[in-house]
Order: sequence, then structure tokens, then C-alpha cells
Amino acid sequence: MTGAPVAATEQLADFALGLRHDAIPAEVARAAKLHLLDALGCGLAASALGIAGEGRALALADGGRPDASAIGADRLLPAAAAAFANGMLCHGLDFDDTHADSVCHVSAVVVPAALAAGEAAGASGRELLTAVIAGNEIVARLGMAASGAFHARGFHPTSVCGVFGATAAASRLGGLASSDAVSALGLAGSFASGLFAYLEDGTSTKPLHAGLAAQSGIRATRLASLGTEGPPSVLEARFGFFRAFADTDPALFAEQLADLGVRWETPRIAFKAYPACHYIHGALGAGTLLLAEHTPDATAIRDVEVTVPPGPAVALVLEPAAEKAAPRTEYEAKFSLPYSLAALLVHGRVGVDSYVADAIVDDRVLELAARVRYRVEDFDSAARAFPGGVRLSLADGSVLQARLEFQQGAPENPLDEAAVVSKFRANAELALDPDRVEALADTVLRLDELEDAAAALAALRQARSARTTEMAA
Repeated sequence: MTGAPVAATEQLADFALGLRHDAIPAEVARAAKLHLLDALGCGLAASALGIAGEGRALALADGGRPDASAIGADRLLPAAAAAFANGMLCHGLDFDDTHADSVCHVSAVVVPAALAAGEAAGASGRELLTAVIAGNEIVARLGMAASGAFHARGFHPTSVCGVFGATAAASRLGGLASSDAVSALGLAGSFASGLFAYLEDGTSTKPLHAGLAAQSGIRATRLASLGTEGPPSVLEARFGFFRAFADTDPALFAEQLADLGVRWETPRIAFKAYPACHYIHGALGAGTLLLAEHTPDATAIRDVEVTVPPGPAVALVLEPAAEKAAPRTEYEAKFSLPYSLAALLVHGRVGVDSYVADAIVDDRVLELAARVRYRVEDFDSAARAFPGGVRLSLADGSVLQARLEFQQGAPENPLDEAAVVSKFRANAELALDPDRVEALADTVLRLDELEDAAAALAALRQARSARTTEMAA
């Protein structure tokens, strides 16, 4: 006689609570530290530029128990509030990493939740890193079981999948028993949220999704520790996660569970080379390849055609065409392939300053963006990367073209460790003095050697921040 099937949340809880640091391959641990560093750099830059700081402002105004550090906050905040503030900041520039197969921004959710829970619990650096890796693996697998299906229904997988990874990491760091961790994951399903409605008007709602998922991971964990029950079948139930958010058969998740702790997805999380939606990166990378070999005068470009794979890219970064060619807000520009590519062709580069108020009204860029057309084309790499192509027709009749199967930063076209650290420095130096930047980088890259993870976080509170909308508590 066989027993009842083991719920997916039970398998996830067993993995998250039982993962041993010494069972994690060295390359996985190293990748996790680099992704943690990258996420913090993105959050520090957002803080310095005055972007996505509303969560921090709210936390400072509300006050509460001093548990954890938030970037740019001069005092400790409640753990859930710190996770919310840091999640918004780390996702605010859209410069943070993405796991391509699941289309989830992983670190902007898991890292803030783990940092807050770890600091509140006085965790060691090794425990913190192990919790981050457990959370990463869970988020990636949830997204992979229904890749693209969340987008089709208007849900942001970063948030709806991310909350489970945040909860798993917080449950481990909070010392929850297995039954309570299962309840916490069950509760996470009711915290799952995040709509793509912001694409209609360019509002900067998206950073909220990462913040809410990180915060909800802390809250679900604490509620479970106080006795609140969550449904163990939240993932596979008739009205559960996969059917509600993705209209997908939950049985597809079984293959993602089968090799937990054997196949590692953390090293497959892609770093971003440009601070814009990842669906733009293939075309931007192809354009960068063209500029490395040619120096076309933007005024001599008569026609621009981009190629993208079938799937979410068209709806997210190319349509409605008129609005994408003339973005109304800085955030909308980050989701415009025509604007981003035109900025690259006019200025020779795309960076954080390409998406500020003065930049998005540049007549030269907008005039070229209006001439960008697109074509949908199959790419062999589309299921695991963000590919794209560019074809330029010039006034003299010549044609320049390039195609990129794997965007820069993908595992197949990686940013090496030096490039990731260089990106961190460039971002972090907007908010911290150079000596503190170097100290923070060194601390994060040695995280598993630290007895007290809080030592890695003190510098975050010293970060400069543009607090144009913040209130003093």
C-alpha cells in the first residue's frame, strides 16, 4: 500500500532546510556570491540616483523593530521592511540579473529577503550564502515549469515565483521546523502578486514587485512560525499556483523537482550588460558588434530592422509601436527596443544615463527610433537566452547586419568575474567612497568565511541616497 503523494512544498522545504554548504559545488557558491554582489551594486546605484527609494521612505516613516539594514537608511529597520526597501532598490534600474529559462529576476528578490532574515537571525556568512542558493534554485525551477505562461496571463514571474524562493531562504535562516516551512511556502502562494499593467502607461511599478516578493517571504515565514497554516498543496492544487497564475499542468513541475541538488541553476542566471529589459539585450548586443567593426553616422541610417524570437518580446519591448518609438517616461524607455537601439546607434553606448529624463527627449535618438521596424524570427537559443539581430540600411545603399544567439552575460556568452566586479564598482561608486566599495566587494566575495553576515551589510547603511520623496521618521 502506498502513502499519499508528497506535496511539492514538502520537497522544496526539505531541500531548503537540508541543503549543506559543503554539498554545494564551488562554482555554484562562487556564482551566488557574484550575483549577490551584482544585486547590491544595482541597489546602491538606484539609491544614489534617487530611483525606487519609496520603499525605504515608507520604512523609515513607519519605524519599528531594528532588525536589518537597508541601502541608504541610516538606522536598522524591521526585517520585512528592509527586504521591501532593498528589493525595490535592487530592481529599480532593471540592471539586475535574470534567469533566462524561467524569465525571472532572481537576485533582486532572494538576496534582499535573505539579507534581512540573516541579519535579524545573526546568521553566519556561510548560512546566508546557502540560503540564497536554495532560494535561487527554487525560483528558477518554478519559472522553468511554465516559462512564458505567466507573461501570457499578465503576471510578472519575478514576483509570483520569487516569493517562494524568498520564503524558502527566510525559513532556513529563521530556523523553522519542516512543517512550519511547508506552511510558510503554502502562505507564499497567497502573497504571490505582480501585474504587467505598468506596460500600458510606463509607470515605474515593476520595482515594487521585487520588493513585495522579498517582504512577503519574511512575513510568510514569521506567520508560519506563529502557527498560521498554509496549504501544502498550494502549487499543485485545483486552485493552486500553476493553474491560477499560468494555466499550466502542475505535473510539469515534477521534472524540476526530480534533480534538486544535482542540477544547479544558479550559475545559469544571466548578468545584465545593459540597464534595460533583458528582451532588448540580444539586439543591443548585435548593435554593439556592428559598432565594433563599423562607425556608421546615425544620420546616414535609412532603415533599421530588428529580429526577435516569437514569444513575450514583441508585447514587452516592441508594441504598441508608436509608444515604444517615443517613450513617455524613463521607465518606459527601458522597455523600448526602438529607443534603446537608437540610443546605442546615436551615442555609441547604452548606460544608466541613457534612461534619464533629459536623454529620452533627445531628438536625434527619437528620430532614429521612429525608423526601427521588427521581424519575428526563430532563434535556436530562444528557450534559454535573449537573442536578437540588427540590420541597418545606409544612405549609400550598403547594409550592415549582425545576429546574436546569446546575449552578453548569458552563461554561453558570459561576463567574466572581472567584468562583474567592474560593473559592481561602477554602480557602487555612485553611492559609496571607493575604499568602502572595495571593502564591500571583498567582504561579499569572502562571505562564506564570515562568522557574522551583518559585517557585510554595515556599508549599505552608509550609502548616499537621493531622497527627494523621503520623509524623516
